[in-house]
Amino acid sequence: MKKARIILFGMLFGLIAISANAQASDFFVGKWAILVTGIPNGDATSYFTFERVDGKITGFTKTEGAAAIKFSRVEEDGDEVTAYFTSASGYDVYLYIEKIDENHVEGSMMDMFDCTGERVVEDKKE
Repeated sequence: MKKARIILFGMLFGLIAISANAQASDFFVGKWAILVTGIPNGDATSYFTFERVDGKITGFTKTEGAAAIKFSRVEEDGDEVTAYFTSASGYDVYLYIEKIDENHVEGSMMDMFDCTGERVVEDKKE
C-alpha cells in the first residue's frame, strides 16, 4: 500500500510539473524587438518572431527594409532560446536570449555582441 501511494504521488507530481512547463513554454511566442550592441556597423534593432508549430518553436527575423529570414533551427531550454539563421550577408548566425521578466529578454549574438529585447505589443484593432 505504501508503494502505491508513492507511485501515485510521483505520477501526480509529474503531471503538475508537465502542466507548469507547458504553460511557461510559450513565453517566447510572439514578436520581439532585439537591440544588438557593439557590432562593427553600429548598434542595430531587429525583430524576431517566434511561433509554436506542432509543439516546436520556430520563426523568423526581420530588419527594416530587408526580407524576412527563417530560422534554420531553434533550441529551447526553459527560460532560454537560441535561434540559428543565415544572415542577409550569408553568415551563419545565432542569437541566444533568456527571460528577464514577462516582457524583457537579454543575451548575446554569436557570444560576442550583447543583446537586450522587449516584447512588441501590437494594438488589436476590433
